[in-house]
Amino acid sequence: MWQADAVKAKLEALGYTCQVVPIESTGDLQLTQPIYALGISGVFTKQLDAALIDEQADIAVHSLKDVPTQLAKKLFLAATLERGSHEDVAIYKNREILEDNLSEATIATSSLRRRAQWLEKYPKHTTVPVRGNVQTRLKRFEESREMDVIIFAKAGLERLKLLPQNAITLDWMLPAPAQGIVGVVCREHDNEIREICNRINYHESFIAGSVERQFLKTLMGGCSVPISALAEISGNELEFRGAIHAYDGTRHVGIHRVMLLSEWEDAGKVTAEKIMQRDGATQLLEEIRNKDWSNEGTLN
Repeated sequence: MWQADAVKAKLEALGYTCQVVPIESTGDLQLTQPIYALGISGVFTKQLDAALIDEQADIAVHSLKDVPTQLAKKLFLAATLERGSHEDVAIYKNREILEDNLSEATIATSSLRRRAQWLEKYPKHTTVPVRGNVQTRLKRFEESREMDVIIFAKAGLERLKLLPQNAITLDWMLPAPAQGIVGVVCREHDNEIREICNRINYHESFIAGSVERQFLKTLMGGCSVPISALAEISGNELEFRGAIHAYDGTRHVGIHRVMLLSEWEDAGKVTAEKIMQRDGATQLLEEIRNKDWSNEGTLN
């Protein structure tokens, strides 16, 4: 809702009249399993896609990292807002846990990407999934005796003014593709709405998100797989970091490239093809694609 209201405010500042239509997604309603165990794509977008296609709404607002890299037929990514923080943060009950990677601890996260990178740095730790909105997860963490640390996207906590003092930015953790970016989707052939959305588009965020999502799409990944990516623009250069991670955190294959900004349209694809030439990359991708989550248990 924060994201929808942010888009509404930008459009109203340009003189347009807007109405927010709240729609609950499968991801909002199904909280008994981790996202990766649901076995479907677009758990946060399908219901909003349907509303667009049925012309119940003109645009849909998403966390871009939750949007499938292959948009539903007839839909179009029309704009992105200026990127918020791309980093993840860890909220802790005892900071010593983060400073001693030999200690045992329980870390709450439902993200396979976060889990993989955390376990690579802290191999003695155990991870547990946790679902719900930001407030729900914060409350569960505060009330739990089992959880020592919980991981969030920094942007969400900052936008809601809920970033606590006992939080540390994980500058060593690569983010999900398009993390921190708000995306605006509309009907592909609705030229009037596309033109309106273009007026609020933040071009640098659009480029970065597009490169990161193209990297993910070329590797045939979804929003819950342990693939990370970050594209940053400086002058006429585009710096890209990306990685494929093993589920258990035992290994990863990474890539770091600096390209001309003018090459951005194919940068994600080219970089994905280059990382596939690295030793171990093909094996890791096969593990990701063949993983069976059907026996994943429900959450407490």
